[in-house]
Amino acid sequence: MNKKVKKRIEKLRDLINHHRYLYHVQDKEEISPEALDSLKKELFDLEQNYPQFITSDSPTQRIGGKPLDFFEKVKRDNIMYSFNDAFSREDMDNWEKRNKKLISANFEYYCEPKLDGLAIELVYKDGILVLGSTRGDGLVGENVTQNIKTIESIPLKLKGNYPNKLIVRGEAIINKKEFKRINKDREVPYANTRNLAAGSIRQLDSSITLGRKLDADIYSIVTDLGQKTHQEEHSLLESFGFKTNNRYNKLCKNMNEVFEFYSYWQKHRENLPYEIDGLVVAINDNNIFKQLGIVGKAPRGAIALKFPLKEATTIVEDIKIQVGRTGAMTPVAILKPVNINGAIITRATLHNEKEIERLGLKIGDTVVVGRAGDVIPEVSKVFPELRTGKEKAFKMINSCPSCGSELVKKEEEVVWRCPNVKCFKRKIGWFKHFVSRSAFNMEGIGPKVLEKFIEEGLVSIPSNLFDLKEGDILPLERFAEKSAQNIIESIQKRKEVPFSRFIYSLGIRNVGQKTSKDLAKRFKSIEDIKDATKEELESLSDIGPIVSESIIDWFSDKDNQLFLRELERKGVVYFLEKQKSSILSGKKFVITGTMKNLSRELAKEKIISLGGEVSSAVSKNIDYLVSGENPGSKYQKAKDIGLIIINEEEFLEMIK
Repeated sequence: MNKKVKKRIEKLRDLINHHRYLYHVQDKEEISPEALDSLKKELFDLEQNYPQFITSDSPTQRIGGKPLDFFEKVKRDNIMYSFNDAFSREDMDNWEKRNKKLISANFEYYCEPKLDGLAIELVYKDGILVLGSTRGDGLVGENVTQNIKTIESIPLKLKGNYPNKLIVRGEAIINKKEFKRINKDREVPYANTRNLAAGSIRQLDSSITLGRKLDADIYSIVTDLGQKTHQEEHSLLESFGFKTNNRYNKLCKNMNEVFEFYSYWQKHRENLPYEIDGLVVAINDNNIFKQLGIVGKAPRGAIALKFPLKEATTIVEDIKIQVGRTGAMTPVAILKPVNINGAIITRATLHNEKEIERLGLKIGDTVVVGRAGDVIPEVSKVFPELRTGKEKAFKMINSCPSCGSELVKKEEEVVWRCPNVKCFKRKIGWFKHFVSRSAFNMEGIGPKVLEKFIEEGLVSIPSNLFDLKEGDILPLERFAEKSAQNIIESIQKRKEVPFSRFIYSLGIRNVGQKTSKDLAKRFKSIEDIKDATKEELESLSDIGPIVSESIIDWFSDKDNQLFLRELERKGVVYFLEKQKSSILSGKKFVITGTMKNLSRELAKEKIISLGGEVSSAVSKNIDYLVSGENPGSKYQKAKDIGLIIINEEEFLEMIK
C-alpha cells in the first residue's frame, strides 16, 4: 500500500510541477486552474496522511510553516554586484571608450529590460532549491528561502541536464496587475512595485509573501558551466526550467543598435506586464566581461542605461488641504516648480496625515518628488539634514476649509473627512466625477462651469443637469448663446450610457473603473447590485470586504436611492455593453507580442467591449490569435494547431 501511495505522490508532484512550469514560466494553460487546485489538494491530503513521503521540492512546500523570528545571514563566495548608471548616449560612449582602453575589441552587447524589483540569488544542489538569499551588501545577504519558495515561477526542482550544484541570480518582482490588486483596498497605497516586492520578500511570515503573488526573472548563472556568452546563459537558464526575459531581450552588435533598442522600450514600456526603469547593457562575451573586472561593487562590463528621470528634488513651500467628493481631506504639497521627465510639477499628493508623519515632512523641507506611474506626483523622501531651522511642522486642520464642518475619522481609517454632504467642495467633486470622461463624458463642462451652476442655484445634485435649458444658462456672465447651446446638447446626448460607466458615475467609495466593469459583467441591472449580498459581491475576484461594504452602504443610503430614482425620472438609461456592441460576440482571442498603436490592455478592453472574450492560453477553442512584435511561444503553438493568426493592422480593421 505504501509503495502505491509513494508512487502516486511522485506522479502528482511531477504532473503539478509540469503544469506550474507551463503556466508560470511559459504562459501556457493546458488544464484549468480549478483542475490544478484539485491535483494540489489530492497531493496535500496524501502527504498529510503519509508525512514520511514529504520532500523539500514538493509543490506543497511552497509555504514554509510557522513565521520566522529573524532572517539568518548568508555569506557568499562571489560578490553579488550592482550596476553603475548611465542616462545618455554620451554616458554610454564614455563607458565604451573606458572599456576599449583596457581591452581593444569590438564589443557585442546583450541588452535586457531592467526590472524594478529585488535582486536574489538561488542555490540548487542535485537539482533541488536549498537556498534563496537577498543581495545585502553584496557578500552577505539574508536567507529568505522560505519566501522564495512561495514564488510559483521559481522551480523547486530543476529540469533538464543540470549540474550537481548551480547558483543563479535574478530579480523578484510584482507585476502591474498584482500591484493594482494589492493596492485596491488600501487606504495608504504602496508607493511602487520595487518597494512592495522588497517588503514582501522580507516578511517573516511566508503566508503574507504567498498572498502577494510575486514573480521572478532569472538572468545570470554564477556557476561555471563553460558558457561563453551572456546570451548562452539565458538559453541554459530556460533549459533548467527558469523563467527568463528572453522574448524581450536583444543582442546588439554596436552602440547604435543599443540605442535603437533603448528607444523602442522607452516608447513601449507600458506594454510590459511589469515596471522597468531602463535597460541592462552587458558585454556579451563572458571572457571579456571577466577580464574587465569589477570596480567597487560594479562590473566594468555591464551598465544600467536608465530612462529619463522620474524623480527630482525640490522644496515644499506649503501644504494645502484638498476636499474630495467623498469628503476626504487630502494634504497637497505646494512645490517650488521642478521639471520631471519633461513636465513642470508644482503640486504633489501627500495622501493623508499619517503619510506626512511617516515621511517626517515639514513645510520648507527639501524633498524627492516622483511621478508614480509617470502620472501622479508624490513626495517619496525628505532630507532633514538640509534643514535651516525655519521649517514649520504641519498641523492637520479640525474643520472643513470649504464649509467649516468639524472633521471626522473612523477608528480603523487614516483619512479625515468632511461629513457634510452639502459641502460646496464635496459637491464640486461629485459633479466633476459624474461628468468625467469615464462616467457620463459630458464634453465642455469643466470645473468652472460646474461651480457657476452650483453657485447660481441651477443645480444641487448631478441629475439636475438634465433639467437645464438654454434660457437658464444665457443670463449667466460669460455664457454666449452658442456656448449655452453646446452645453445643453452635450448633456442631453449623454442620457444613454454603458452600464459600467453608469456604475462608475455614482461615485461609490472604493469603486473605480475596473470594479465598475466587473460589476457590470456579473450583474445585469442596478437593482441586481442593490440586492446583492456581501458574499455575492465578494465572489468577484477583485472585490474584498472594504469594497463590498462600500457598495452595500451606498445603496442603503436613502439620499442615494432618491438620486437613482431622479436619474430614471430624467430619462437616463444604461445599456449592457455586449448587447449594445457585439460585432465580436462569442469570439475568443489571445493576444501575444508587443502592439505598436495600442497597449495590450487597451486591446483587451476593446475586445470585451465589443462582446468578445480574451484568454491567456492558446487552445483549439480560440478563434483568433492577435500577434504583435516579438510574439513568443504562443504564436508557434497557435500555428501548430491551425488557429487563425492576425496581425495588429488586421485586428484594428476588424474592430474599426
